[in-house]
This record gives sequence, C-alpha cells and structure tokens, in this order.
Amino acid sequence: MYSAKIVWSSDGTDFRSGKYSREHSWSFDGGVEVKASSSPHVVPLPFSVEHAIDPEEAFVASLSSCHMLWFLSIAAKKGFSVMSYTDESSGIMGKNGEGKVAMLSVTLRPEVKFTGANQPSFDVIKSMHEASHAECFIASSVKTKILCEPVFA
Repeated sequence: MYSAKIVWSSDGTDFRSGKYSREHSWSFDGGVEVKASSSPHVVPLPFSVEHAIDPEEAFVASLSSCHMLWFLSIAAKKGFSVMSYTDESSGIMGKNGEGKVAMLSVTLRPEVKFTGANQPSFDVIKSMHEASHAECFIASSVKTKILCEPVFA
C-alpha cells in the first residue's frame, strides 16, 4: 500500500467567496513533507502559491521519475554504466475527447550520459526507453499520451 497525507486549513478568509488560499502540504512515509498548491495556471495568484508543487507538476514528475528508474534498472542489467540522467519533461492540459480538462500528453526529454568503455548505440538507447515506458507502473495507470524524445548530446 502507498499513502500520502494531504493537509489544508483555512487562512481565515471568507471560504464561500472562493478567495481562499489553496496552499496545503503533502506528507509521505519516511517523513518528507512538501508544500503544495493549485497551479497558478488553474487558480490565479494570490490564491495559488507559485513556489509550491501543484498536482499537474507532480503528475509529470511521477511519470518522468518512474520512467527514469526503469531505465536505470534496464541499463544496469545490460551492463551499461549511467553517469547521469536528466529529464526536462512537460505536460499539456486541454479538453479530452469527453470534453473534460485533462493532462492530454506528457513529453519526456531524457538526456542520459554513460561512462566506461561499454557505450550503447542510438538504437539500444531507444529500445531501453521503449522498455522503460512499457514497464512504468504510472504510465500503465493513466490514459495520458506519453511521448519520449531522448536528447542525444
């Protein structure tokens, strides 16, 4: 079982007017706590908190993180040494086929640097990304279109 504790409390403003802070916290097992808020793209400032994590960003990060963890595992099993992995991923919101606002697509842009004599070819890197996508639990759980556009230095 996986869990998260989400806590919000009133900032004393008139709640029914809709002009209340969306700032809240996410707590996870292990003691990590992060500040969260609605996205300023969804709820305007000052009712959102720009420096806090919003659910849409967390969704994109979750997909990216899951993909990366599978990629690292696959690379290690294939005998490659990964020196670094950076992904500047992004998500696009819009109306889906049902007319509901949804995360329509997430694009992963992983840049992987390898070390050592055993360097994978372009085709091997591409196949490792395809396998990572196929194994990612989060990707398998959502309807969002997920694109992987590896960056090659």
